[in-house]
Amino acid sequence: MNQKINNVFTLLVISLIAALFFNLNWFLKTIYPLKYEDYIVKYSKEYGLDPYLIASVIKIESNFNPSSISNKGAVGLMQIMPSTAVWAAEKMGIKEEKIDLMDPKTNIMIGTWYLSDLLREFQGDITLALAAYNGGRGNVREWVDRGLFDVKNKKEEEIPFEETKFFVMKVKKAYYWYKKLYRLK
Repeated sequence: MNQKINNVFTLLVISLIAALFFNLNWFLKTIYPLKYEDYIVKYSKEYGLDPYLIASVIKIESNFNPSSISNKGAVGLMQIMPSTAVWAAEKMGIKEEKIDLMDPKTNIMIGTWYLSDLLREFQGDITLALAAYNGGRGNVREWVDRGLFDVKNKKEEEIPFEETKFFVMKVKKAYYWYKKLYRLK
């Protein structure tokens, strides 16, 4: 009886491995899902960003959960701090009472604008912009000014904040996979 159970178990494991191998694309898309594609594409175009980068930030920040709230108070898909949202909305010409960070459209619009603003500030440097998105633009400027982060080498491993270092690394990894797995319009 034990031999039959072992044979069945072995067959199941082999079947599962074969199914994953032949459905690798499906498997990877379960790890790297894509939701809110229309908003991602719309606001990426509007603010001149790569939609794969926005999808990657959303994946790492909230795993596409629009009601996500961090322990520090960041809200929604792109984990925006309410104070940052108010500041960004003012710059964008949006009335404060229209800010609902749990709303995917609003969150993606403000988060995409904010990331584009950071990319402008850091001359298109994705590493610095992502670090500023997570760790704060003032902190990143300080790291660069004090020589704590070498902007010429741009090695994520040298980012002084652990959380920010891993955030940048994870977003870049997700970015690689989103470009491989999806065709955004």
